[in-house]
Amino acid sequence: MRYMVIVKANEDSESGRMPSEQELSEMGAFNEELVRAGVMLAGEGLLSSSQGTRLRYDRDGRATVVDGPFAETKELVAGFWILQVSSREEVLEWMKKAPFRDGEVEIRKIAETEDFGDAFTPELREQEERLRAQSAANQAG
Repeated sequence: MRYMVIVKANEDSESGRMPSEQELSEMGAFNEELVRAGVMLAGEGLLSSSQGTRLRYDRDGRATVVDGPFAETKELVAGFWILQVSSREEVLEWMKKAPFRDGEVEIRKIAETEDFGDAFTPELREQEERLRAQSAANQAG
């Protein structure tokens, strides 16, 4: 099972304050533990929403560009991990070890092909597999 762990923003991350050397070192050690255990597929920190942009779509599909910063800091994302684990309990155990002193993470299961049921036809499955293979080739390449 794959899970996305969403690190919620806070006043520090939204102010543009970058982590200290100690914080980076602690996070690096935690990430190294995740990688050594074979559960970390990806993980990144994000810059503040002042450097972000949103697109809002109306009912006709037209997009409006909204530049950051955005209000409601607690609703923003400051970083993420993608973890592959055997259960919800396992991802919870890993994240209890994260070197956070304050803040919040949200853990969400990533939808897998079987989660879509009959709507995910054999043709759509084939397309998804082809796109994943092409994406992997692009990253390797």
